[in-house]
Amino acid sequence: MDEIEVPQYFICPISLQIMKDPVTAITGITYDRESIEQWLFTSKNTTCPVTKQPLPKDSDLTPNHTLRRLIQAWCTQNASHGIDRIPTPKPPLDKFQVQKLIKHLWQPEIQLKTIRKLEILAAENERNRKYMVEAGVPKAMLIFIAETKQFLVENVHIIESLTWVLCCEMKNHVTVKSHTMLVLKTIIEATNSSVIERLKPEFFNGIVRVLRSGITQQGIKAALHVLLEACPWGRNKILMVEAGTVFELIELELGFPENRTTELILGILFHLCSCPDGRAQFISHRGSIAAVSTRILRVSATADDRAVLILSMICKFSGTYMVLQEMLKVGAVSKLCSLLQVDCAQYLKDKAREILRLHFEEWKDSPCFGGSQGI
Repeated sequence: MDEIEVPQYFICPISLQIMKDPVTAITGITYDRESIEQWLFTSKNTTCPVTKQPLPKDSDLTPNHTLRRLIQAWCTQNASHGIDRIPTPKPPLDKFQVQKLIKHLWQPEIQLKTIRKLEILAAENERNRKYMVEAGVPKAMLIFIAETKQFLVENVHIIESLTWVLCCEMKNHVTVKSHTMLVLKTIIEATNSSVIERLKPEFFNGIVRVLRSGITQQGIKAALHVLLEACPWGRNKILMVEAGTVFELIELELGFPENRTTELILGILFHLCSCPDGRAQFISHRGSIAAVSTRILRVSATADDRAVLILSMICKFSGTYMVLQEMLKVGAVSKLCSLLQVDCAQYLKDKAREILRLHFEEWKDSPCFGGSQGI
């Protein structure tokens, strides 16, 4: 393109490029729509880039049609200089369009087409996702899903749609996301293994995000069931660890949840501690060993089984001096000694004895060894 002076008011203050879809903010400054929406929605800024005045993300952005036509005319006049004419932007999505698509979900002949349209719109930009949330798409999708379960089991894209719901910022998020987890549990339990082994990182990131932000007890248990169903595949375990699942599960367990929740948490931790990164994340949490060991002989035989196996893997593969001293400090060694004295499954006694023998030299001076015979 030849050197040509571009009128300053054609330039977006953010991108410093010629505006393709100029919109004026409530502060009176005009920006290119894509740039200001990224500033507000993606970067989550709340001030005008130029004036520094407050600019809420839900404030109106008014299309500046006059300026757009001037820019288009200028581009046409300077076509010989290599300036391409900017196309007329398509109108932004509005709530009326979204509500119309929601109604189409209940028309069998266009259901699949409608779902694909919603998926495309959600993928386009943050503005579309905002309007879709405000128009009630997440709630509508959950109702639709509950009524068409067989369709869902056969459609992998539905899991991606539900993952999107988990990651949305919305009002009443506790209720909506709890229901989403219940639906996901139903789908994951009914779907075939080829779907589960291809779950994406966003799927696990969404679940961890929900566990972190808080949902109902029923929703938490559904989320844990989903994670447990996905654990047998090595790829999924890696993705879970990368999403921070181990850390969040320990945080959840430190809140002393109900017994069934503890069983699920320990079951998942058992799977994740079978890989090096999972064990590394486990021991990096200062409360991990205490959270697991204090549940021994307090919850159930199932919890005892998982807790002892977790400690066994930690001691066998990650038994550093600091880890072994931490086990003494928080009473994990004492709990293992107690297992030798109580009425429990023989294999648990054998596993506890194996752990104690493995690190006997480090723990032999502990008072808890005095009453434990047969080590």
